[in-house]
Amino acid sequence: MDLGSTPAANAFLKRVDKKTTSRERWFPLKALFCKHCGLVQLEHVVDARYLFKNYVYVSSISPANLAHFKSFAELAVKRFNLKPKTLVVDIGSNDGILLKPFASLGMKILGVEPATNIARRAIADGVPTLARFFNPEVARFIRRREKRGATIITAANVFAHVDDLDELIEGVKILLKDEGVFIIEAPYVVDLLTKNTFDLIYHEHLSHLGVRPLTVLFERLGMKIFDVEHNDSHGGSIRVFVKKTAANHRVRPTVARFLQKEKQLGLQRVLTYRKFAKRILANKLNLLKLLKKLKKEGKTIAGYGAAAKSTTLLHYFGIDNKIVDYVVDDSPYKQDLFTPGTHLPVVPPQRIYTDRPDYLLLLTWNFAEPIMKQHRRFRKLGGKFIVPVPQPKIV
Repeated sequence: MDLGSTPAANAFLKRVDKKTTSRERWFPLKALFCKHCGLVQLEHVVDARYLFKNYVYVSSISPANLAHFKSFAELAVKRFNLKPKTLVVDIGSNDGILLKPFASLGMKILGVEPATNIARRAIADGVPTLARFFNPEVARFIRRREKRGATIITAANVFAHVDDLDELIEGVKILLKDEGVFIIEAPYVVDLLTKNTFDLIYHEHLSHLGVRPLTVLFERLGMKIFDVEHNDSHGGSIRVFVKKTAANHRVRPTVARFLQKEKQLGLQRVLTYRKFAKRILANKLNLLKLLKKLKKEGKTIAGYGAAAKSTTLLHYFGIDNKIVDYVVDDSPYKQDLFTPGTHLPVVPPQRIYTDRPDYLLLLTWNFAEPIMKQHRRFRKLGGKFIVPVPQPKIV
C-alpha cells in the first residue's frame, strides 16, 4: 500500500516560513507484506533518533489513556501476584503513565524513554527514567544497578516502533527474570483491516502486528507467547504475554484462538491487504467529493485532533488549507504549532466557539463518540461533525 511521501507524523513546525518549510523532511510511506510470516511492515525506516529524541506526544494528556493504563497495572499486579518492591521496567515509558499506577501499588519502577524532553518531565514527576533507547547494553546496566532482574517488563505502544526487534528481545531476555513476563501492547492488524484504520500507518509504526508473525519472531529468539488479550485502545489493540521458553507459565487457549481467527480472515494472503488498499482509496474519493461539495456551498470546515494519525489522513486524502482552516487539539504541547507538511495551525478547542465553523472534520475519528459528546454545545450552536472513516458521514 503506497501512501506517497509524508513528513514524520509528529514533526510539527513552530512556524511556517520559507526557511522552515525548505528544511522539512519527507519520507516514502509504503506498507509491505512478508510472505514468510505475514508481518505488515514499512519499506522505509526513518532514523529513530530523528523521530523520538524530541517528541511532542505526551500520553497522560488523554483521560482515556490514564484509565487504560491504570487498569493495565492493576490487572498485572493481581494476575501475577506481584509482591511489594517487585521490579517493573517499562520500555518507551513516555511520561510514566503506566509506571505511576504500578508505583502506587507498591512496585519498584523504572522507565526507559529515548525522548529526552519527555524523560525529564517524567523524572520531575517522580518517575525514575533512563533517557536511552532500550538495548542489551542498557539491559545489562539496569541489571547491575538494581542487582536483580525485572519480574515484569512492559512495552506498550512501542514494540511496533522498533526496527531491530531482535536486539530489543535480546535486551529483554538479559533483564527479565527466568519466570518473569514480558507484556507488549500494540494496535492489532486485524482492527487495521476490519475498521479501516489505515491512518495508523505512519513512520513511527514500522510494524503492524498480528499473533502469527509475533509467534514466529519470539520462537526464533527463544521466547514464547502464552496469552493474548484484545482491547479497544487505539482503535483495537492486542496485549501479548511472553515468557522465556522454559518458564512455567501455562500457554492459554487464547493463543490458538487468535491464530485461527487470523487464518480465517486471510491474514496469510497478500490479496487480503490489496483489497484493503482499494477500500481506502474508495474512502478517499468519497470523502473528497463530500468536502469539495461543502466548500462550493461556502461552508467553513475545521479539523479536530492533531494526532500522529492525522498526518497520514491529511496527506493521503489530499486535505489542505483549501479545505480545512485549522486543526483543534486538546494538547497544550501541540497548540500554536503547525501540522507536518500541510502547515495547518493547531489551536485550542475554544476556537470553535469563537469562530463557529460549520463543520468539524474528526481527524481522530476513532474517538468520534467522546469528542461529539464533549462538544455537544458545538452541535447545539448549529455546527455539524464529519466522521471521515470508514465511510464519510455527517452527524
